[in-house]
Amino acid sequence: MQRTYKAVEVSAPGVLRVVERPVSEPGAGQVRIRVEACGVCHTDAATVMDAYPGLKLPRVPGHEVVGRIEALGSGVSKWKIGQRVGVGLIAGEDGVCEPCRRGDTVNCQNPVTSGVTVDGGYAEVMIAEARGIASIPDELSSADAAPLLCAGITTYNALRNAGLRGGDLVAVQGIGGLGHLGVQFARQMGFRTVAIGRGRDKEKLAKDLGAHVYIDSAVDDAAAVLQRMGGARAILATAPSGDAMGPLVSGLAVRGKLIVLGVPNDQIRLNAFPLVFGGRSIYGSLTGTPIESEDTLAFSVLQNVRPMIETLPLEQAADAYARMMQGKARFRMVLVTKSGDSSEAQFQK
Repeated sequence: MQRTYKAVEVSAPGVLRVVERPVSEPGAGQVRIRVEACGVCHTDAATVMDAYPGLKLPRVPGHEVVGRIEALGSGVSKWKIGQRVGVGLIAGEDGVCEPCRRGDTVNCQNPVTSGVTVDGGYAEVMIAEARGIASIPDELSSADAAPLLCAGITTYNALRNAGLRGGDLVAVQGIGGLGHLGVQFARQMGFRTVAIGRGRDKEKLAKDLGAHVYIDSAVDDAAAVLQRMGGARAILATAPSGDAMGPLVSGLAVRGKLIVLGVPNDQIRLNAFPLVFGGRSIYGSLTGTPIESEDTLAFSVLQNVRPMIETLPLEQAADAYARMMQGKARFRMVLVTKSGDSSEAQFQK
């Protein structure tokens, strides 16, 4: 066994560097994963820029992690050596806070958070809580599965937990890292799917992804167009612009829901009239549990939902991160390790 591994850590705010670290043994209830792929998510910026309260540097970012178990800690019985697993953002819970006691572990007040409270997947090796991992289907490559552990589950859970019915009008604002998956899930779940983007150049992509209708918000008032269509039962707000999200409430049907997934830096300004008159609502949705990750992956296999990805070697994590932050990625950057390269080659045979 190799005694060291490569990792990309945040050594200071804004600084990503490749380092060698000693391989450690998993503790009780933990597993050691040989990482094959790790997605680069916009949420990683809070780690890279040292924006999380209480974050301690150096820290390895990354919470869209796929790899194979190479060591088991004591007390771990469900998982096996060599099994391919994934780790998302919320990778464990304290089990004693009020949300946990009520079964709402995603909103644990003291969670194990990949890339924040513990080192994440920008590395060749990662230690993870066994209770926080998900099984990866054979039909998915590691690089394709990685973004589904965050962007995928976020959009999938938001839709399936919104109380919708087949045939409902659902809109997805933004055709980016979250939105391009949201459109696919909405179409494959049987909803009348509307994509909202800026510019006619995105129309073909939106329709190729499954949108029945494309609204160019640079030309048309998206809320007005949705109302002419009868109003949306739900709108997934994925593009991180508070200025763009707020007016969409007026495009909702009676009792419709604006579900915020992207986190904007600017404020979301709301008109109270459509909220009060029509019982419309706005709320946020955050990722999901490991078993819900498995649900997301299974549905993706069943309905052929895949992220659009660009891959780079782990050593080029800084370049991948910069490309993501500059909005140049189409649409998810994924870091792959040498273990991932060899595993994918074997997987494809």
